[in-house]
Amino acid sequence: MSRPLARSQATQLNPASRIHGDLLDLPPAARARVQPGHAVDWLIDTLLASAGDITLVPVGPLTNIATAIQKEPAILEKIPEIVIMGGAHDHGNSTASAEFNIWMDPEAARIVVNCGRPIRMIPLDATHRALVSLDDCRALRALGTPAGEAAARAVREHDAGEPMVKAYEARWRARLEESLYRNYLIKERLKDDSELGPALEFVHFACTSEDINNLSYALMLSQARRQVLLPKLDELTEQLRTMAHEYAALPMLSRTHGQTASPTTVGKEVANVVARLLRQREVLAALPMPGKINGAVGNYNAHVAAYPEVDWPAFSQRFVESLGLDWQAYTTQIEPHDGIAEICDAQRRIDTILLDLCRDVWGYISLGYFKQSVKAGEVGSSTMPHKVNPIDFENAEGNFGIANALFEHFAAKLPVSRWQRDLTDSTVLRALGTAFGHALIGFDALSRGLGKLSANPERLAADLDGAWEVLAEAVQTVMRRHGLPNPYEQLKALTRGHGITEQSMREFIATLDLPDDARQRLLRMTPGSYIGLAEKLAREI
Repeated sequence: MSRPLARSQATQLNPASRIHGDLLDLPPAARARVQPGHAVDWLIDTLLASAGDITLVPVGPLTNIATAIQKEPAILEKIPEIVIMGGAHDHGNSTASAEFNIWMDPEAARIVVNCGRPIRMIPLDATHRALVSLDDCRALRALGTPAGEAAARAVREHDAGEPMVKAYEARWRARLEESLYRNYLIKERLKDDSELGPALEFVHFACTSEDINNLSYALMLSQARRQVLLPKLDELTEQLRTMAHEYAALPMLSRTHGQTASPTTVGKEVANVVARLLRQREVLAALPMPGKINGAVGNYNAHVAAYPEVDWPAFSQRFVESLGLDWQAYTTQIEPHDGIAEICDAQRRIDTILLDLCRDVWGYISLGYFKQSVKAGEVGSSTMPHKVNPIDFENAEGNFGIANALFEHFAAKLPVSRWQRDLTDSTVLRALGTAFGHALIGFDALSRGLGKLSANPERLAADLDGAWEVLAEAVQTVMRRHGLPNPYEQLKALTRGHGITEQSMREFIATLDLPDDARQRLLRMTPGSYIGLAEKLAREI
């Protein structure tokens, strides 16, 4: 059958070409003649015509067998057993729980498993426990056949030693730390090397596992900062900078404590965010990335016992700095993680700035200051079809929140370790990628949301025209300059708690004993023109 029984054709997310040999020189395929008719009919005819029983051993989805059983139930009398390669117990390979052969057509699997014949399942878990060693590879190659050679290469080269990793995991995981049983793998890979084989015992020489782990994490974070975090931040900052310049002159009513306040421009408010991000970028980029390699408690005890004549601190410094890291001279068994805490704090501040922006933009959309472009096919509300919800900014805010909760925990927990070391940092460090992942999702969602925005000048102007009271600041400041009595109190009596119109403000200005040029400047002023240096500041960012 060309499709599953009860659903549309699924797409395999984990294609098997990586193990079926697309990258290997396999023996040529057999030239079997294509059988006439449909595969289901061929199954039925073959089973019914057979003089004896036939055990079915399907190695793929069960669609054809299920269809044959439904079409001709009499074939079951010819089937003593069905051995299925499929299913999973611990975890799947198409989803977290589903194995591919069953996942592709679960309805067919239901029919076959319940057909009344004995079923034997060989689940995915069994293949994970079928370990192949280097000795097995040698034995396969020694067969001298194309198939043996291909099988050996598949294990030794194509899968990059993963079966050997699994073998050593099974043998050593119960007794050894991760970095140590990886050393046994390294030794196995090097033992036949003419140059390196004699030096096997210098693998992991005088090291504790944390000598390896701290350098690995430092290198991963350094690479992530250089190749992912800073470029993402730069990309978003440039998007905001462009927006600041585009709207540099577009006036907007400010709100402090939720109340109308001295006007600004849309571009200047975006420029504020750009300036904050630029400062935090400098901090993030400049942070050192410490690393250490100094043994079990940081004193080079074993190093000195073996080679007392070596300057081990100098050796350690050269090695760590050769990796592009900053040498940490004083440690216990673990590098104290202050550097990781600093990076987490820096990223948390960046996320907080962007979370603040998300909430502000969400509010401006609510006020009508921004319009959002409509995406075809997107649903704003299940019951209110008119809505265009600010979902990108809400998505970004949520992800920044999750990331920051983790970053805050990392920064508080990782620098704390009992005496010369406890293991609480190990499980926490494994979640670093989760935190940065949520931050990156937030970056993408925010960028996507910004790309949908366009300012609404009419709504911005309407709010400004209804807020003439914001000129009270300008009027009382000019009154102070020219020595008029009680300027603040006069404007307070005029504006506080009262509705101020253009007319009432102009009438008040006309009564003031001011130089004519100062009075005329105030009379020409409007809420939309009272923006100070906002436009200039926005363009200069």
